[in-house]
Amino acid sequence: MADDHSRTRSRRITRRPTTRIFTIAGVLAALTACSLGSPAAGDAGGGQVEPLPALGALGANYNENLDQLNYRELREARAGWVRGFYILPEADQVPPAQSDTIRVIRGAHDRGFHTLLSLKFPKTDAPFPQPGSAEMAAELKRLDRVLPLVLGTVDVITIGNEPFIESMPAQRDERLNRFYETVARHVIETRAEHCGRDCPTHLFMGALNRLDLPQNRTPAVERYLAFVRETPEIEGVDLHPHVPDEARIQDFLDYTLPRLRPGQTFLVTEFSLVWYWQQHMTDRIPAAFAQRYGYTSDTQVWQVIGEAIEHPFPARKWNEFLSQSPWFESKKHMLRDEVERFRRTGRLAVATYGFRQIPSMTAAWSATKPPWLLNSVFATLTVRQRDQAMSTPNYAWIGDFRRLQ
Repeated sequence: MADDHSRTRSRRITRRPTTRIFTIAGVLAALTACSLGSPAAGDAGGGQVEPLPALGALGANYNENLDQLNYRELREARAGWVRGFYILPEADQVPPAQSDTIRVIRGAHDRGFHTLLSLKFPKTDAPFPQPGSAEMAAELKRLDRVLPLVLGTVDVITIGNEPFIESMPAQRDERLNRFYETVARHVIETRAEHCGRDCPTHLFMGALNRLDLPQNRTPAVERYLAFVRETPEIEGVDLHPHVPDEARIQDFLDYTLPRLRPGQTFLVTEFSLVWYWQQHMTDRIPAAFAQRYGYTSDTQVWQVIGEAIEHPFPARKWNEFLSQSPWFESKKHMLRDEVERFRRTGRLAVATYGFRQIPSMTAAWSATKPPWLLNSVFATLTVRQRDQAMSTPNYAWIGDFRRLQ
């Protein structure tokens, strides 16, 4: 069954153009994948998995809102990869087979998209269970209700979403390590049992945040990366460089890549300049924009965004607001620049970028709320829809997103 499925999937992949990479770095990366990446996935436990269909790809990230996936928007952006995360405790309320997240990620696969699913274990209000305990057994039992639905279907599973954020600060030590190591070994064993030697599902550990800050390079992070390096079935690590300065993204790579095996790759399923955007929320809006649209000269950026949230703007007005703001316009090629940075390493497996504005980005809007909504390829909530089935893209991101395919 797995062999037939793999052959069918291989035929689908070869005829879809969106996974091709046209940069020199992308070609070098693809050669690296053939010579280095997949054999490092190891024979212990699960056997050798198929090579990733494209090394250096850029896809669409939906986070917890895979239920908002829009195929027309994906086609407009020429995206070939889709990423979201599944929150494990949801399995106690909704049978995983009925979960919108699982249903949509499997549906995207059936439509020929490549898929990446992060498994999220929220522990901000509870300690990590000890390996061998009844609590850990319950965690793994819950996981066992999810894995059969995605192994052999999803291209990449990331074990953990943001462990060093989704946990209690006092627990971010060897207790975090023991928990995620136990979960990872269980996923590895289940993949071997479920998929056999030709499983098309790749395993990564995820995801590390704010490694540009020395205080976050803790012994637990070192052990986390050591586990990734020393576990043959794990192909690499996921990074989430949300930073106030593009130069700091390089700090993530300089710290992480030397700590991996030479043949291992990395994911970047989230990245942005959200903390740079936030520094400018209390700036005054551009004078020309204020004059054209009747704002007072002391109106601040966050106030105009708040108005767009309450009453979505025409696309022209939203684009003028951002393009006339030097702090935004000067960064409009950030997506291009950073994906090219990742590709130049020759070790990027897949990057995904925030695709849609979602309700959590606009709830309780204020001058201090992180402006995640400025990252999105499609301005779903601040700009009027073009029609009932199609939202409007952000002028800064859509062109580069397409070209990066």
